[in-house]
Amino acid sequence: MAFGVLIIGDEILSGKRQDKHLAKAIELLRQRGLALAWAHYLGDDRRLIVETLFRTFATSDIVFSFGGIGATPDDHTRQAAAEAGGVQLALHPEAKAEIEARFGAEAYPKRILMGEFPVGARIIPNPYNRVPGFSYGDHHFLPGFPEMAWPMMEWVLDQRYAHLHSTSRERDEAIIVREAGESQLIDLMQDIVQRYPTLKLFSLPHIGAEGRHIELGVRGDAAVVETAMGEIRAGVTRLGFPWKDREALP
Repeated sequence: MAFGVLIIGDEILSGKRQDKHLAKAIELLRQRGLALAWAHYLGDDRRLIVETLFRTFATSDIVFSFGGIGATPDDHTRQAAAEAGGVQLALHPEAKAEIEARFGAEAYPKRILMGEFPVGARIIPNPYNRVPGFSYGDHHFLPGFPEMAWPMMEWVLDQRYAHLHSTSRERDEAIIVREAGESQLIDLMQDIVQRYPTLKLFSLPHIGAEGRHIELGVRGDAAVVETAMGEIRAGVTRLGFPWKDREALP
């Protein structure tokens, strides 16, 4: 199972608001020994959202979707999720109770619409204002507001995916290689990838004030990273290129 993120809203794509969800989602997953596999940004285009969800529903991915679950005309995510799932929208009884408890008579006639979810959905509690999000299969639909969405994502991760949390300690370690082109390091990189398939190798060329260099490293289980980096250092030394350690990252 891979983790993915959908971030929905014209305001993100137009630059009116800066997205904060991607970095936070990566942080919340990393705290639990998990990693993000992919992310997509989508505007408030119902057809595009339907097509995207139809495709992701067909996978086994665990997906967190941020934004577009309100009741205003520019919010399409609830309707798109129902269409992509081939079901109707219906007022969820638990969502109805939460919204009524929060707003009383003022829940009607408009706020209550935020409790209409695809048939078969489960609610995600909202500790901020009690207007829930919803889960449909392994897709989890959250508000666009960070103060609501982030604790809701944590709740889903801890309540529904605790069995996937990893206690292994991850590490991101690299060296800075100078005077080398990436093509000159490919054989070394291929050897590391073959010998350490559980690690993620990265090669990041940089051009800056200090000239050209390559950040070459791996990410994964700390113990395996340490061994692989020893071989990377030795390999770069054999090739005759100068290098220095980059600070290790959590």
